[in-house]
Amino acid sequence: MAKVKPFRGVRPPRELVTEVVSRPYDVLNSEEARAEAEGNPRSLYHIIKPEIDFAPETDEHDPKVYDKAVENFNAFQANGWLVQDNAEHYYIYAQTMDGRTQYGIVVAANVDDYMSQRIKKHELTRRDKEEDRMKHVRINNANIEPVFFAFPDNPALEAIIKTVTANDPEYDFVAPDGFGHHFWVIDDEATIARITEEFAAIPSLYIADGHHRTAAAALVGNEKAQQNPGHTGDEEYNYFLAVCFPASHLNIIDYNRVVRDLNGLTPSGFISAIEKDFIVEDMGTEDPYRPAALHNFSLYLDGHWYSLTAREGRYDDKDPIGVLDVTISSDLILRDILGIHDLRSDKRIDFVGGIRGLGELKRRVDSGEMAMALALYPVSMDQLMNIADTGNIMPPKTTWFEPKLRSGLVIHKLDD
Repeated sequence: MAKVKPFRGVRPPRELVTEVVSRPYDVLNSEEARAEAEGNPRSLYHIIKPEIDFAPETDEHDPKVYDKAVENFNAFQANGWLVQDNAEHYYIYAQTMDGRTQYGIVVAANVDDYMSQRIKKHELTRRDKEEDRMKHVRINNANIEPVFFAFPDNPALEAIIKTVTANDPEYDFVAPDGFGHHFWVIDDEATIARITEEFAAIPSLYIADGHHRTAAAALVGNEKAQQNPGHTGDEEYNYFLAVCFPASHLNIIDYNRVVRDLNGLTPSGFISAIEKDFIVEDMGTEDPYRPAALHNFSLYLDGHWYSLTAREGRYDDKDPIGVLDVTISSDLILRDILGIHDLRSDKRIDFVGGIRGLGELKRRVDSGEMAMALALYPVSMDQLMNIADTGNIMPPKTTWFEPKLRSGLVIHKLDD
């Protein structure tokens, strides 16, 4: 049972929303955030990447940077750039990309659901990244940025989404990246009660994107519970900010690999080595080749595009991890041929989100920076949920969700 509740969101006034909202903290570096926020004192980057208010050489983990985050958060509220709603609401947040719109319900998700694994993960987290966001949540006493969840399709919640979004949105804008963002406030008490009730019938929620933010938010809530001798479980710190999308709305796109060298092999020697485990077809030098199905890969090498199809017996369709194309390619190509054993730490490999297109793979190889590129068929939501349900963890750099959630549309305070 997924326990969620409405909350008194902290939001920008409608006329300021495009000035306030930003990309998530972890999709750009400090220099890029500084450039995007230039000349805009209302940009949320002043809260989520407050190092931009210091000299460029300032360490983003310096205590004064975290202090600046809460100073700016308080200033935004004092200036009326962020205003707290008078009553508890749910919200609907929709995103449009390439003519396709996905609709999520913004909720306060339950800390105990994460600690007891009713909120399920499919990736490992790093303690240093968790601690960075934990410091940010602690000092602001708020979840400034949402996490991105999926849930099994629910007809009643789908009907609520359809009814609410038939009305004019509170916010409706196109971000600089061309993606549309639309936001509705749910203030009908019966609808709010029905949402809570329907989520209570859903066995699990699934982290789609934002594993470190989820862990940080839940761990801070758990800390507060342990530190409060009068803890009841009803306090606001028992909840954190999440946008929950029906699984069928979401589209995972490819997450591809580029490698700096061929581990001493010539291009022809590399192709010969691959042919042991893959059926190889030369697709020519002109049009990029995109993987057509599960277990089919695209290789760009020495000016040529190749189709690679894993041979029968080289993978296990009954193993939720072994069936993944990221596992097949990591084991049979990156490990066995190229000698890359740790995707998280090996400096010979880099990763390219599919949003950049296959042209980015070609560019990085043709420039001489990389020796080869490998494009993978995207993981499905069914695969992701199956892995989470079986308690397994996906290999690194497996999923890429797009569009990313905009930060600053709504914030959740831990004390109210």
